[in-house]
Amino acid sequence: MMNKNIFIACDASNLKEIKKIINNTKTNKLQIIPKFGLQFFYSKNGRAFLQNFKRDYFLDLKINDIPQTALSAMDSLKDLKKCKYITVHTNGGLEMLKAITKKAKAINKNLKVLGVTILTSLNNKSLKEIGHTKTVEQLVLKQAGLIKKSGAAGIVCSAREAKIVRKKYKDLFIVTPGIRLPGDDVNDQSRVMTPNDAFKNNVSGIVMGRSLVKGNIKNNIKRLISHLDQ
Repeated sequence: MMNKNIFIACDASNLKEIKKIINNTKTNKLQIIPKFGLQFFYSKNGRAFLQNFKRDYFLDLKINDIPQTALSAMDSLKDLKKCKYITVHTNGGLEMLKAITKKAKAINKNLKVLGVTILTSLNNKSLKEIGHTKTVEQLVLKQAGLIKKSGAAGIVCSAREAKIVRKKYKDLFIVTPGIRLPGDDVNDQSRVMTPNDAFKNNVSGIVMGRSLVKGNIKNNIKRLISHLDQ
């Protein structure tokens, strides 16, 4: 199981809560990497904490702006030496993706840029409301092509689309959010899957939040290990 990347969503603004999640999800049976999003990064102590964090981590900022502004944002992050993954929105377009990928390599050769596609809270109905005429699958596959062309390392999409993306783009690093343990509430997600089913679709890593961090975290980790052993 050690080759399966499990990204733990550290979604809190309270530093004590973040430390609790990090400490209670440690295990030598899984490769667990903390994922920090906007809530923690924008919090009073978030930025400083990440500057001094000693482990590899995933920074989920979903950068989305004109290329020059996006580059300036990347420059402001270059002191975060242990950041291994960073997300950008494919909605920013090919030139932005190319610019950020080039900048990431200059900042840190180990930093992987991941292009976020259609958020897992959205579905085909949501896309029509926004004005898209393509289905979720069609749009994700289109965006995967942009990510590949830009030279970025990988893609963030739901596990449902991961299978078709992997079939066409075999070397992309595919990360899938919207993962729930069997029987858990899907909350605000529309396109969800269990960890085992996601890995069967040949994803590179899964993002897990509420299924692991709500309630007894250590017991939830045990549930995850048991589930992956099936």
